[in-house]
Formats: sequence, C-alpha cells, structure tokens
Amino acid sequence: MRSNSNRRARGEAAGAPAQPTTSLYDDVTAKIIAELEAGRFPWVQPWGTAGTASPGLPRNALTGRQYSGVNVLILWGAVIDSGFPSQSWLTFRQALEAGGSVRKGEKGTTVVYADRFIPKGEAERASRADEDPRAIPFLKRFTVFNVDQCEGLRPGLAADPAPLPEREIVPVAEALIKASKADFRIGGSKAFYVPSQDFIQVPPQPAFYDQINYYRTALHELTHWTGHGSRLARDFSGSFGTKPYAREELAAEMGSAFLCAALGIEPTVRHADYLAHWLEVLREENRAIFRAASAASKAADYLLAFRDEDMAEGRMAA
Repeated sequence: MRSNSNRRARGEAAGAPAQPTTSLYDDVTAKIIAELEAGRFPWVQPWGTAGTASPGLPRNALTGRQYSGVNVLILWGAVIDSGFPSQSWLTFRQALEAGGSVRKGEKGTTVVYADRFIPKGEAERASRADEDPRAIPFLKRFTVFNVDQCEGLRPGLAADPAPLPEREIVPVAEALIKASKADFRIGGSKAFYVPSQDFIQVPPQPAFYDQINYYRTALHELTHWTGHGSRLARDFSGSFGTKPYAREELAAEMGSAFLCAALGIEPTVRHADYLAHWLEVLREENRAIFRAASAASKAADYLLAFRDEDMAEGRMAA
C-alpha cells in the first residue's frame, strides 16, 4: 500500500509486424476479468501442490530468457490449469532445435509479443520534415508449449530452480532489500511507502502471523518504491479509491508476485480488498492489465538488477 500522505511482454515471434489487434487485448483482458470475478488472482497460484511446478518466473527453455508482463500471468495460468511440473516453454520450432518435438495432439498456449515499428513511408516523411518518425505499436499472437508437452528434448534445458528450504529468514530476499539501498524502516503496525519522503516502513517480522509474509509485504512496498520520480516514474497522483491508485496497487501486487517467484517464495495476495477497484479499471480499459503487468515486470527487473550487480561485485572481490 502507499501512504495517504502522498499516496516486457517477451516472445520469440519473428517476421513483419501485424497491425494492432484490438481483439487480442480484449481476449486477454476478458480472461483476467473472469479469473478475478471467480475469486482467483492470476498472479497468485497454489505453488507446491502435488505434481505442479515450484515458484518461479516462466522462461524459454532454449534461451533461458524469462517471459515478462502479461505473458507471466498467461503462462502461470496454463501451468496451474494443466498441472505442468515445469515453468519452461518452447515454440514448436525450438522443440525441434532442442533435439525433440511437441507430442502429437498437444495444445499450445497463446502468448503475445508487443513492440513498435516504423513504416517505410513514415521514415521517409520524417526525414523530409527533419523530425523523429512516429512508431506504430503492434501486438502479435504466437504459440508455446510447456516442456512437459514435448518429448526427446536434450537434458539440461533451463532447469527450474530448487525450492527454498522452509525457514523464517530468507537470505535471498534479505540480500535484495539490502542491495536496493532503499530507505527501508522497520517498525510500527502498518506497511506503506511514502513517495514524498521516499521511504518504506514495514512492521517487524515477528509481528506477522506467518513470518514469510514479512518478505511478501516488503517486496510489495519495494515495488511501489521503484515508481518514484527518480526511478521508474509511475503515477502516484491518486488517492485511495481512485483509478490511478488502483492501477499502481495492481502493478505493485503483481510486482511483488513476480519478485517472490524469482526468489523462490510462494506469492500470495497482499491486498485482496482492492479487487473491486481492479475490476473497474480492467472493465473500462482493455489494455490496463497489459500496462500493469508491464510496469510490474519493469519494477521486478529494476530491483533484481541491484541483486545481480551486488552478486557480481562480490565475485570480483573474492
């Protein structure tokens, strides 16, 4: 949450971009709304149940690159719906490159690729007018298959991370908080981020009924912290109950879930009481979930970069 005081979709697609496909935004948004209306949060899943994958961000099994933005929600949903034991995915062609194939009869999962392109005519016009060309956004569908839907793949493809041992102190989360160098204060009975003073406050870990929630809460507030004007500069203009506030809380909710998954912590819903506000925003704008998921991925990447830099410096010092 934010204090009232001031309160990459990736893909492996190739080829010429298609024109923006409004129906694709509608299709994905409708699915997310249906999940929320049914009381299920697409960014929070029952990880660790028998036969399903452990927490982690979905990744391309061949390149090792993680999917981001709304694709995280789509692929997590597919893992849970089908009970896949892995978070690794391949296109049909990549399965062949990896020495195997997609099993006959398997149905793929549709993900999206978002980017911009500059038409040749626009580039020429801008050159004549001595101004920057205007890029046109586009969105494409493409299909991926979970590695569990494939056979004959060579071993060692982007293995899933080992689950964390059960413990109250999670070193990887502690390291991330420290590496961010955020003004992170422990105390009081409420968790919040104050943009005007750029600090986070979280209650002491023993104050949480389930101590792992300390980290889930900290990552939620750290996601808010990334939105400060000196960092990713998101909109903090809204007060509780407004659409800008709901958009930021949605981004922070998913950002925390993405960070938890990246660190091997089971995500949960931190602010389910905002559900009505989220549904209002999603029903009104078919691109809202894309924008929120993109903001969440950018925030998670921003924070994880601190950890990676810290680890690299540690290796150099050693």
